[in-house]
Amino acid sequence: MSTKKEIDNVNHPSHYLGNVEVIDYIEDKLTTDQFEGYLVGNIIKYISRYRKKNGLEDLEKGQWYLNRLIGFKKGINEK
Repeated sequence: MSTKKEIDNVNHPSHYLGNVEVIDYIEDKLTTDQFEGYLVGNIIKYISRYRKKNGLEDLEKGQWYLNRLIGFKKGINEK
């Protein structure tokens, strides 16, 4: 068993450190349509570039944003 903390660039990138989740801050500052567009744009970005940039990691990031979008839409539909 390793004592080193594993790097997780998909769920907890090291360049986003602090008490506030950036995605939550962005959601708070945008309208519903703007935030949905933000999520869709990130899905397109990561899925489109995976072969030339970060491979599986980019697919996982695209999936993360897709899961966030699905949860966001379910939350809207339940309101």
